[in-house]
Amino acid sequence: MTAPLPHPLRSDALDNRARILDAARALFSAEGLDVPMREIARRAGVGPATLYRHFPTKQTLVADAFADQLHACRAIVDEGCADPDPWHGLCLVIQKICELHARDRGFTEAFLTSFPGVTDVAAGREYTLRAVAELAQRAKETGHLRSDFVLDDLILVLMANKGIHTASTDTRVMASRRFAGLVIQAFEARPQHAPLPPAARLAPAAPRGLPR
Repeated sequence: MTAPLPHPLRSDALDNRARILDAARALFSAEGLDVPMREIARRAGVGPATLYRHFPTKQTLVADAFADQLHACRAIVDEGCADPDPWHGLCLVIQKICELHARDRGFTEAFLTSFPGVTDVAAGREYTLRAVAELAQRAKETGHLRSDFVLDDLILVLMANKGIHTASTDTRVMASRRFAGLVIQAFEARPQHAPLPPAARLAPAAPRGLPR
């Protein structure tokens, strides 16, 4: 005898679940993972009981809220590792990972934090770091990546990238792209000083006498 299939969610339950996830993503991005579950329920327009019926723990909510970002992160790393030029692949990973994290700072916190019970996030982080470490070793062997690069440097990059705060997501992404360009030049064993991506306007005005 096979076990009975679980009943599909009704349309109103699906709507509630979607609203909870949207609210969680927005609050995690703005306030971090410490935001109370009751606040997420309030933002979603549902009662706490409804929230806990869909997500019994905050751990399960975090994992589901960032499932798409985890899949995107893995796809970026796989794309970089598949590049026949490991240095080019590593540059692609740095650029795209920085942009992915710039679009959702809540994901950066989930990725960098040891959040108990979030096995999907932990597994995704482990896969990403292991794959990047192998890619970096291959890039070192070609002579393009500086020999003193360590994996903690990538964590440092993500922590610094998370510090880019702007009112506009587009401006934040633009600034992140330039930051990634600067990072790549710092990591290169023989910097070619390729043109950087355009600078984002972050200060209200440049001091007199300095280029705008």
